[in-house]
Amino acid sequence: MTPDDYPPRSLLYVPGSNARALEKAQGLAADLLIIDLEDAVPEGRKVEAREAMRRAVEAGYPGKRVAVRVNATGTWEQEADITALYGLALDAVVLPKVDAVADLDPVRALGVPILAMIETPVAIYAAREIAADPAVVGLIAGLNDLAHELKLPDGMDRGAMSHAIQAIVLAARAAGVWGFDGVYNAIDDAAGFASEAAEGRRLGFDGKTLIHPTQVDPCNAAFAPSVREIAVAEALVAAATGGAQRHDGRMIEDMHVAAARALLERAGR
Repeated sequence: MTPDDYPPRSLLYVPGSNARALEKAQGLAADLLIIDLEDAVPEGRKVEAREAMRRAVEAGYPGKRVAVRVNATGTWEQEADITALYGLALDAVVLPKVDAVADLDPVRALGVPILAMIETPVAIYAAREIAADPAVVGLIAGLNDLAHELKLPDGMDRGAMSHAIQAIVLAARAAGVWGFDGVYNAIDDAAGFASEAAEGRRLGFDGKTLIHPTQVDPCNAAFAPSVREIAVAEALVAAATGGAQRHDGRMIEDMHVAAARALLERAGR
């Protein structure tokens, strides 16, 4: 999995200690399954989660991309997590709480692309260097932890983190890697999720991390080109003659044509 591949729109966390969730994930339309060995797993079930993760990955998820989220660098659980990953065919490893490039080091030996989670003020300022590391294929906004680190009141609108969110997108784009939005916690609030997913796309994210299967389909819809967007892009490409020109009441140039072609390619995929 490299930034030259099409980015996953929906990245679903699947608790490694939940056998039913691991099995159910086979039938979900998530673009990337992230088997979670970190926050979703109670402290006393880490060993069980590693074993279940290995069985699930070895059994396979045909047609799906699969990643594993390990515990953070500096935790005593991480070494056992990494050992459990050797020999598995994974598309990526998700590394939480990456504050500096050095935090990536323990995972490098796996030779698997890394999705680095940006979850602290320190990480925001280091995001550009983290994204530029050759092992990193994308950044994930860890907004729950970031809100905690910023000491925001519970339930605060994420607009309070707008500067940090945009910094993550900027760092990803500067390095030519993917950027993924954080999770939406209110799993019963379908309208709220749809609104936040649409906002994430407007901000420039490639996709969004998810915590519940019901969020997969609306997430895929939010990050896919709409029927109207496809029609507009097709008309623009058809009308383009090269250089600057007037089209549909606005000036377009080669940059707009390239963006339209990219949108149509994404729609085709």
